[in-house]
Amino acid sequence: MKSTFLHPYKWIVIIFLILNFLPAKAQKTIKPDADNGGIKTPKGFGAIQVVPSVGRLRHIAVDGNGNIFVKLNYLKDGKGIYVLRDTDEDGKADDIQGFGNYIGTGMAIGNGYLYASSDSSVYRYPLTPKGVDTSKIETIVASVPYSSNHPAKSITLDNEGKLYMNIGAPSNACQENDRTKGSPGMNPCPLLEHYGGIWQFDANKQGQKQADGERFATGLRNCVALEWDSYSKNLYVVQHGRDQLDMLFPKLYTHEQNAELPAEEFFMLKKGSDCGWPYCYYDQFQKKKIESPEYGGDSKKTDKCQGKNLPIMAFPGHWAPNDLLFYHGSQFPEKYKNGAFIAFHGSWNRAPMMQAGYFVAFVPFKDGKPSGDWEVFAEGFAGGPEVKSPNDAKHRPMGLAEGPDGSLYITDSVVGTIWRIVYKGAN
Repeated sequence: MKSTFLHPYKWIVIIFLILNFLPAKAQKTIKPDADNGGIKTPKGFGAIQVVPSVGRLRHIAVDGNGNIFVKLNYLKDGKGIYVLRDTDEDGKADDIQGFGNYIGTGMAIGNGYLYASSDSSVYRYPLTPKGVDTSKIETIVASVPYSSNHPAKSITLDNEGKLYMNIGAPSNACQENDRTKGSPGMNPCPLLEHYGGIWQFDANKQGQKQADGERFATGLRNCVALEWDSYSKNLYVVQHGRDQLDMLFPKLYTHEQNAELPAEEFFMLKKGSDCGWPYCYYDQFQKKKIESPEYGGDSKKTDKCQGKNLPIMAFPGHWAPNDLLFYHGSQFPEKYKNGAFIAFHGSWNRAPMMQAGYFVAFVPFKDGKPSGDWEVFAEGFAGGPEVKSPNDAKHRPMGLAEGPDGSLYITDSVVGTIWRIVYKGAN
């Protein structure tokens, strides 16, 4: 008579199959806040305030476990980076821990590490299930030029082990006397040797100085919004355009023109790109690179701007683009796939005209280039219909990140609110 018992090996196979085909633990459905986090989103989307206030936040990164890392512009309790965890999966942070004794802007995740920048260096920490191992901090880049004028060292990582850093120019238009009426532009501009561009470094090599890196692109006044798109494998930036055309050159520009000019330029960069600052700016109405008045321009001349990189898209002046994110998740509808979100921080230089910005925009993309007009995606951060000064804004969008489930995270630089935007469905 045959035994009815299975061979032990067969039991092992059965147990393996059961364990591997059991449904995974169901993730809780995240419900948007009743007031939509205090902001306005498109139909079908909802927002949650992950935390109402952490500190004056800069950029943000979210790892594969859903841990949220944010950089602070000022130390809070002696810490410049905070990691936030949602342990009960209700969309709200309930475990908040700080580390790092330096302020700054840049955050990026890659190669199993969290990369974070101060205003003069880049550090990295090994990721752990609950955050990072702070005992194993490494200095990747040190002692790059610092200036209190455009100090932010935003960073991004490519697919091949390279790190890109913005080194903003400590100047408005490279005048001999900065922001002074009648002062000519220095020609050539000496700042471009160490500032006003994007530098490329080895993302895995410790102790690099600026001289160890390579200037990847130049002629960029300041690009806080900097992102490598892993889909198209291109580097993109959105530049802060120069200020005060009307104050410095009142015979050439009115207050109304200054409020809109120059455009905030969205660039796709290649090695060796020259985007024209300080010699040129982009006029979105004439759709041309125009010679800067400090260098003999009359608001129409273009001769000296031949060969300078043109933007792939131009936005009205002084919206202050402060972060850029390419969306590769599957939670949002198909139109958002591989498109770009831009956080506009708002600026001061539109005065005495009405302020603008203070929202997150979306740009559809196809084959690495914009495939349609930009649109407002999330707004209402500033807290009122009109903002007379950036100091009056309740919130200012600053950083962007995509979560492992395809949620979109947004940081605020005023009090440190973090929002998580989720897609609820068309109905």
